[in-house]
This record gives sequence, C-alpha cells and structure tokens, in this order.
Amino acid sequence: MRDIAVTQAPVHLRQGSSIGQPLTRRDGILKVTGAARYAADNNPEGMLHAVMAVSSIARGRVVALDVMAAKAHPGVVEVMTPGNRPALAADPDKKTNPFTFRLDLLQDDRVRYANQPIAVVIGETLEAAAEGARLLAPRYEAQAPRMSLDAEESFVPKAVGVGNPPDVRKGDVEAGLMGAARRVEATYDTPAQFHNAMEPHAIVASWDGDRLLIDTPSQGLAMAQMRAAELLGIPAENIHIRSPFLGGGFGSKGLLAGPQMLGILAAKLVDRPVKLVLRREHMYGPVGHRAATRQTLRLGADDAGALQAISHHARTYSSTFDDFFEPAADIAHTLYASPAIATTYDAVRLDTGTPLFMRAPGEATGSIALESAIDEMAWACGMDPLEFRLKNYAEAEPISGKPFSSKALRECYAQGAERFGWKSRPLAPRQMQDEAGLLVGWGVGTATFPALMFQGHARAVLRQDGGGLVETGAHDMGQGAWTALAQIAADGLGLPLERVEFRAGDSRLPDAGIAGGSAHTATAGIAIHAAGADVIAKLAALATGDEHSPLFGAGNAGVIARAGRLHRRDDESRSEGFGEILGRAGLSEIEGRGSSASDPSAQEAHAMHAHGAVFAEVRMDPELGQVRVARLVGAFAAGTIVNPRMVRSQYYGGMIWGMSFALHEHAEMDRRTGRIMNSNLADYHVPVNADVASIEAILVEEHDPYVNALGIKGVGEIGITGSAGAIANAVWHATGKRVRHFPITPDKLL
Repeated sequence: MRDIAVTQAPVHLRQGSSIGQPLTRRDGILKVTGAARYAADNNPEGMLHAVMAVSSIARGRVVALDVMAAKAHPGVVEVMTPGNRPALAADPDKKTNPFTFRLDLLQDDRVRYANQPIAVVIGETLEAAAEGARLLAPRYEAQAPRMSLDAEESFVPKAVGVGNPPDVRKGDVEAGLMGAARRVEATYDTPAQFHNAMEPHAIVASWDGDRLLIDTPSQGLAMAQMRAAELLGIPAENIHIRSPFLGGGFGSKGLLAGPQMLGILAAKLVDRPVKLVLRREHMYGPVGHRAATRQTLRLGADDAGALQAISHHARTYSSTFDDFFEPAADIAHTLYASPAIATTYDAVRLDTGTPLFMRAPGEATGSIALESAIDEMAWACGMDPLEFRLKNYAEAEPISGKPFSSKALRECYAQGAERFGWKSRPLAPRQMQDEAGLLVGWGVGTATFPALMFQGHARAVLRQDGGGLVETGAHDMGQGAWTALAQIAADGLGLPLERVEFRAGDSRLPDAGIAGGSAHTATAGIAIHAAGADVIAKLAALATGDEHSPLFGAGNAGVIARAGRLHRRDDESRSEGFGEILGRAGLSEIEGRGSSASDPSAQEAHAMHAHGAVFAEVRMDPELGQVRVARLVGAFAAGTIVNPRMVRSQYYGGMIWGMSFALHEHAEMDRRTGRIMNSNLADYHVPVNADVASIEAILVEEHDPYVNALGIKGVGEIGITGSAGAIANAVWHATGKRVRHFPITPDKLL
C-alpha cells in the first residue's frame, strides 16, 4: 500500500482547537508543485494505452468494425469488441440496488446513445491506440433517435431521484388557486448539462492473477470496489483502489462508470497494465449528466401577499434502458410556507446516456424555476422580492410540518441584503443604468440543500512518541477534505494538527462512505470524531486505573484531552502526557475505531437543511443583449464551520456554477442524429475568471444540536441553488423581460 504523506508547517490554533480555523490546504504544495498523484499520473511497468471507439449514432446497432485494419496499425496490440471481451460474472444490465445503474460494457452490438463505447483499442502508445480506434470505421444500422421532451408517450415514473415519490401533496391546491387574489402560472425550461471536471474519468488497471490494482478517481471507494467485484466475480478484498486526489467529481465519479470497467477488462484481455483516459468529448454520454426539464409552476397568493397554493410539475427524461429522473419539483417541499403544496412529475424516454447525479441534482434545476416564479408572484403582488420571501418564510418545513433542526435563513437574508445594499433597489424593472449606458438589475434567490449524512468508519491511533494517526477511506475532489477532516482528527485526538498523520483515498482504509450529497465532511468527520473519542477513552482507562498516574481514580470526575495530555476535569493541574501513559503500560500505541450514521429518531423529529440567500447584480448591453454578472453576494448558514477558508471556496464554486446555469451552460442536441454538437470546452460554455467580476460569501453563524454530534451541514451544493435564480431575477429587473428558457442568452433578450 502506498501512503500519501501530507505535511503542513506548524500553525497557531486558537484556544487549542483546529475546528473553525481557516487553515490553508494541507495538500496545496503537492498540487501546485505537481507532486499530487492523480489516477492518470500512474505508469506501471509494461503499461499499454486504451482508447474507446464510440458510436456516432444514437439508436441502432453496429453491423461492422474493421478490426483487421486497426490491428494492422503499428503499435496496436489488441482490439476489444463484444466478440472477445472477457466474460463477466454478472449482467451489466441487471440492477441489484437503487445505486446500481446499467453499464455499456460491449455486451452486444446495440447502440443506445451517441458516444456509447462500441470497442476499445489497446496500443503501445496513446497515439497508436487513437489511430486504431479511427481505423475501425464502424458501419451502423441506424434508427431515428428519440430526442425531444415533447414526445407524446409520457408516463409517471415510479420514483424520482433515488426513491422519492413522484406525487406529493398537502392541502387542496386547486381550491387554493381558485380562491387566490393573485395567481401566476409559468413554464420554465432547463437544458441538459454535462460534466466537465478538469480531470476526466481515467483508470490504470493491473491484474495479478485474480487480484486487481486500480488507480481511478472515485467519490465512493467501497461502492466502486463492490460493483467491480460483482461484475468480475472476485472477492471485493481482492480489489485495491487508490484514489488520493480527484480533479473534480460533482457526482460524476460517485459510481463506477462503464469506461472505467472497460479499462479493467482491457487489462484482463491483454494481461498487462492498461491506462484508459476519456477524451473530453467522451464525457458527453457514458458518465452521466443533468437531464433537461420542463417545469410548470402555479402559485396563488391572497391580497396581503401570503401564498395560498404552490403547484410544481416537472417533466424530465431518462434513457431508454435505465431509470434516473431529475427530482426538480421537490424543492417546493422545503422553502416557502403555504397551506397547499403539490409536486408532480411525468417523464419520457430518450436515446441518451442515463442522466445521473450532477451538483445539487433536483435542487439546482428546481430552484431556478421556483425562484423565478416566486419573483413573478412578488411582482404580481406589488411587493419587493425580498419582502415577499420574508412574508412567506417557513418556520417549519412546509410539506411535513416538522420543525427545522436549525434555520438561520432570516439572518442570511438580513446580512446578505445589508452587504449588497438591497434597500436601494427600485421595485420596477429597467430603472437603473451605469455610466456606460448598460442596464443594471438586482435579483435575489433563496438557497437550500438537505443536511445529509451516510455511514462511515475511521481508525485512530495514539503513539508513544506523542503523535497520532487517523485513517479513513475519504475522498478529496478539491473540496479540502484532506484539510478539514485532519482538523476534526486533531480535535478528536486532543493533539496539535502538525502531530497528526492523516491517511485517506485508499480502499484498504476504513470505508468513509460516499462523497456526495454534501455529506462527506459530516459522514467521515463524525466517524473520525468517534474514533478519536474511542482511543481517548481507552487511554483514559489506562491512566485512571494506574495508581502511578496523577490521574489515578479520576474515573468519576472524568478527563479531557488537550495538546497531547490528559487533564482531570475537576483539577486541570493534574495531567499526564499520552506518551507517558502508554510507556508505563508497555504499549507503543493504542487504537480506537469509530463509525457514523444518521440518527433516525432525529430525522423523524426534525427537517434538516442548510439555508442561504444570494444577491446578484447584472449589467446588460441593450444593443447586443450581452449580460455580465457584476456582483454576487451570498450569505449561508450551514451549522458548524470546520474550515472557513475551505467553506468559502465551496460557496464560490457553487455560486459560479449558478452563473453558468443561468447564462452559459447547455448541450446542443442534433435531433436528427442524437449527437451532441458542442461536446468540447470551446463550444460548451462555462464561466472563466473574466466572467467573475466580484463574488463574496458570508458565513452566518448557526448552531444545530440535532443534525449530528458536531453540528456539521454540507456546503458543496447549496451555493448553486440560490445563485441561478438570483441572476435570472436580476436579468428581469434590468430588462423587464422574463426569460423562462435557460440559459439566458442574447437572442432571448433582443
């Protein structure tokens, strides 16, 4: 097992605690010097390169591949096709649990979407493999693809997201709408969006008999290990996955994808290590994406502006061969108080890769529509948008009636509005211009995301030399887990941070759960916290039971761990160092274990969410229709903040993604062929530094005694949920034109 050593210069910790400190990344030097090893940086001896050949049609079958031409090319070693692919122990089209999705692993000649893998060429060099893939010159028997949300054969899915019901109602929505003094009905379209992490999916696979070593980016090591074991028919413990660093995940690397399995099978076929790295255009199809939606919102309010009914209907799609339906309408369950709420869905099947998890799945797509509709209703009521949101503030979760475990959204509104200068906003649109004659608009959006936690495990060790070790199979995809989790580890062990060795990113370590749903810091952090408590308890038992220790007999009074020593709670002058306790007991080290899981009773009693408010200023050229975001100010409340520097970074990323959602990002589909026409970073637009003029994130203090032992809520996804809507609302305020088909591009404003 290769250990990843991460070091940092000693730091001064306020009041002896690491939690709450804005420490710089422990892995920062490794990354900026190129020493951080990502999956594709591994080059084992004898390694070959693999390149996927992918379909150029979206529906039909492959009738011919020129395998001979490909194999005749110098440097091509083998071509893997449905005819010679190593056998699998399980059908890749069989679903065994809600997190098992069907994979295209060359099981037959069918084509189910454009960019589906249809062969893998293996070569001595990347260039040889790429040329071999071109020489395959596939021929197809093509059928007309189904690519439109307007398909007549819609249906109600059995579930949306992961097991959520497709029809949820409270109260009589129709009666509420009929009796409302003000009504708004509008339909909003959001486009398909595709993952474009800096690091594409990659795998380096090496077989040794029935043992497999994998270097691959993963947001869920244990799940990837189990899925590979199921498909290959070998014990999970025979599969060793290393994933110390990810160059971005955002949901796309939460599950083992088809191309990663193809790399494993290619290595099996040639009995040599194989590296397979997706080309940028290959990201558009086999590794999940955010599905397009069409959302119809109907809102009703009384004369005072109080909502009487919310109806949120979403149409979306999945692939023809699997089920994942974007849970866009579910956002209406949690945000605004109303006596009547209904969320419903219908769906169609299209010839695309299966949509899957993408940063804030459901919440991102749903919030831009809901926040736009809320603004439209505020205008219909003649109210300031922020005033309207406060008027309809939910003191308890609207759909369930549960009290919130904590909710500091009022403080988010207040601090964000004050910082932004919201009180100067004119009510009517098209009232502000800058000195260059650009139209200026201000908008607000409410942010929310559920506070989730999964099952995780950790191991903690205290050593006689006064140092500590914490191990957990955690995942750092850029969010700062190497740093934040080490801070929790230091606090749990009662040691300075520089005395704690932290190991993560390896399947041989305790399972830290999946890094998804903004739950990883809570999941892995609580397991680490529990492991620290366990080892300190064992150390305390040694000391308090040893008559030679100054802590002897302190069992009832208890002890506390701080700066490498145990202190009596009732007399802190009586203390002893960890190393002294272990030395007298004849131990070189002592170990503790810890686990985490959500508390069902707390979840039953409380609604658990993080909240925020985002304020946006846009400037629009009235002649060109070009929109630029001049300012973004977000205020967020997410329980205990482990590392403010890392948290702000996450908020910035989410807010910028919200900008991308509102103004830039969409896949252009050719409905004749089913192909994506802009499957590259030149044509698939995402924001760059020049697009982000000014961005600020305010951390609003919040204490949550119910969500978990440390009061931690996730921050990775909430930033997108308020930002996209705030920008859309600011565009309306600047122009007086309400764009309901996203992204907002110049042609829709001129």
